[in-house]
Amino acid sequence: MRVQTKRRRTATRKSIPLFSIEDHNGRRRLLKYTPEHMHCLAAFWGPITPQNTGILAMSSSRRDTNEFRISGTGVLIDLDKGLDLVKKLKLIGTPLKIHKKTVFVKGMFNSALEVAKFEGAAIRSVSGVRGQIKKATRDPPGAFRATFEDKLIPSDIVFVRTWVAVEVPHFYNPSTTLLLPAVERENWRRMKTLGEIKRERGIQGTPNPDSLYKPVERKERLSLPLVIPRALQQNLPFAFKPKSAAKKKNKLKRVTVVPEPEEEERSRLLHMMKTVRKVRQQKKRRAMVERVKEFHKKMGKVDEKKKQKQKEMKKKYYQLSAKS
Repeated sequence: MRVQTKRRRTATRKSIPLFSIEDHNGRRRLLKYTPEHMHCLAAFWGPITPQNTGILAMSSSRRDTNEFRISGTGVLIDLDKGLDLVKKLKLIGTPLKIHKKTVFVKGMFNSALEVAKFEGAAIRSVSGVRGQIKKATRDPPGAFRATFEDKLIPSDIVFVRTWVAVEVPHFYNPSTTLLLPAVERENWRRMKTLGEIKRERGIQGTPNPDSLYKPVERKERLSLPLVIPRALQQNLPFAFKPKSAAKKKNKLKRVTVVPEPEEEERSRLLHMMKTVRKVRQQKKRRAMVERVKEFHKKMGKVDEKKKQKQKEMKKKYYQLSAKS
């Protein structure tokens, strides 16, 4: 870290910062990466420095490099020895026994003492059912009894969200290279970092196996059919009652039958008679449609004459009533 005061005196100090952000409830939550378009807090171990001192962070202070870059700038806000930084921790367990809404969970803790520290803590299942830790059990070690809002299934996973305190590394290395004469300051070379050594020698870093992404293999979950008790079915509306559909009968495969000549002649005659009857029915249907049209046309003329006659009678009636 490079700190610059108002008197234009410079001093170089190296330290390991921990980045965090302050939540609305005052909790300082640890950040893995600095936010892109936001300010964040950086806590590091260092000497006593007055507030509002400017801070300049650089990736490298060498002058013979073409990759000079300012990593960050900031201002010293406060000196606090007892800074509380926390990070998220999710503990996972699985159901051991299930009795309606009471569940015995295993695999989350290692001893009854750990369970005692978390008594009354809120827990949750992957399916979204909320619960609470009640008390530790004797066997197996670390198992406990918990109650939930609804019944769980054996394939559910139970987890609890906690916060773990993080300690700031007690590392502070003042660099006095700026106090050396100009000639010695130019010839001074600092120790290379591990990344620079690997880059020069072409060594590729081996990642932590636990940090690699692995394919997730999940067993196919068989959903059981919904069974509604009869007492509940009687109280349900008709739209929500289960409907018993008629079972379809298995159709037997038909066997090919070769008819006799007499049967063929008989079926041919029946087919011809059906065709003749169908044609006659179509003719009768068309004739009936024509008769209906003629009838409606005739009745329309009669109705028109009736309306005309009623109109003349009303006209005469109004004329006589006007004279009287």
